[in-house]
Amino acid sequence: MTGPRVPRLPVEEAKAAADEAGVPNYMAELAIFQVLLNHPLLARSINDLLASMLWHGSLDPRLRELVIMRIGWLTAADYEWTQHWRVAQGLGVSADDLLGVRDWRAHEGFGPAERAVLAATDDVVRDGAVSAENWAACQRELAGDPAVLIELVTAIAAWRMIATIVQSLDVPLEDGVASWPPDGQAP
Repeated sequence: MTGPRVPRLPVEEAKAAADEAGVPNYMAELAIFQVLLNHPLLARSINDLLASMLWHGSLDPRLRELVIMRIGWLTAADYEWTQHWRVAQGLGVSADDLLGVRDWRAHEGFGPAERAVLAATDDVVRDGAVSAENWAACQRELAGDPAVLIELVTAIAAWRMIATIVQSLDVPLEDGVASWPPDGQAP
């Protein structure tokens, strides 16, 4: 693709739209919301869904970020990978583990919980649902907590949706942000 399919709102216009839509003003600084705020109601709904998991979630943030990075890798969603590279590192997830999602089965840094959620992620991206075998592993590794299990599936589905949005609308990276950190290697 050659550029955004839907124009990015200028930052000040995006901030005004965010204020009207009930989206936090700082989100208007992100290219994805500069595009999404062309449809304020959906922008608010998407923000509310993601913010629920990012700021008030039950799922371990490290596991959530590994899931998001795996989705970014599997779907070749540079925007998702690049944004969450920074988010995950800010949460203390190591670069080795973030790169490990590329071939998680071979990465020695992952234990049973990481392997369970990454296998579930692969199932959803590939087949649209978590397999019975991987569901059982997630139940075991996440202590069978219904809230955490629901959030895991919702996180996988939500960030799979984000990958579809950023790719279909060809949302660009923010100015000055390098593609596919840390090494520029894409799937």
